[in-house]
Amino acid sequence: MLEKIEKVLKEAGDWKAKNSEEIEKFRLSFLSKKGRLNELFDDFKNVPNEKKREIGQELNKLKAKLEERFAELQQSKSNSAGLDIEKPDVFLPEINGSLGSLHPLTLVRKRITEIFARMGFSSEDGPEIESDWYNFTALNFAENHPAREMQDTFFVSKGKEQKDDMILRTHTSNVQVRLMEAKKPPLRSIMIGRVYRNEAISARAHCQFHQVEGLYIDKNVSFKDLKDTLLHFSKEMFGKDTKIRLRPSYFPFTEPSAEIDISCFICKGEGCNICKKTGWVEIAGSGMVDPNVLINSGIDPEEYTGFAFGMGIERIAMLKYDINDIRLFFDNDVRFLNQFQGA
Repeated sequence: MLEKIEKVLKEAGDWKAKNSEEIEKFRLSFLSKKGRLNELFDDFKNVPNEKKREIGQELNKLKAKLEERFAELQQSKSNSAGLDIEKPDVFLPEINGSLGSLHPLTLVRKRITEIFARMGFSSEDGPEIESDWYNFTALNFAENHPAREMQDTFFVSKGKEQKDDMILRTHTSNVQVRLMEAKKPPLRSIMIGRVYRNEAISARAHCQFHQVEGLYIDKNVSFKDLKDTLLHFSKEMFGKDTKIRLRPSYFPFTEPSAEIDISCFICKGEGCNICKKTGWVEIAGSGMVDPNVLINSGIDPEEYTGFAFGMGIERIAMLKYDINDIRLFFDNDVRFLNQFQGA
């Protein structure tokens, strides 16, 4: 009996399998119900009692080694198959090696950051879910301001007091307040991020978009500093011939306030569909930081002054790339995104 076991073990060890059929043949020959191992277990009943312990142990060892050998053959076939797959087939058709590209909003965001970084502006970030205090109250919004209504703002939860309401931020100005609270002037930073407003989605508006805001707080900061900063940005972003104009406006957190227009770089001021025949295109809102905002943030308005501005990144991208529908930025249509390869 021991001689039969030794013989089966040797045959299994010498077995060579180059394909799946030969591996299956091994299983049938040694491990199936009609295989050699099962035959030996059938013969085990004829072994004398005094030999059963010894023979039984050897049969169990044989079973374990046969199963191990079967697993080795399977693994060997799997490895060789993997190697075959990696070998290139020179007769296969060429694979399209097209690569993706950066999203147009990412391209514009990077460009904006580069321009302001060269002017000494750092980049700051803050939470998108914000309290009413940082989004509205600290920025001098009146308690009954329309922006605080449900039709304009997404509310996450209501607090015991209005300043404790939690909302999806409507602008990145919340980061300005947090920055002024955390650091002492001088401050010169931009804040870029996603903002949310409860608006109907159309070609010109969306309930979510990206905004960049700038803040400069120091001694003797003037309105001329604001104008020069935005003029330099406009020339860098849209071309050296770009001009700007400032129109009086109103924002709760700045006084005085101004809308910023740039000369239309499409028609060079002659009038076209982009500028609505006016020769000018609005890009931003701006102004000198209201003293109440400085006080709310722990800064003495008698010692420091500053300016702030804000613009939509989608707005800049639509102008720069002549895009007429803001929804294209969020559709993830490859046909649209492929146009910006190498931009």
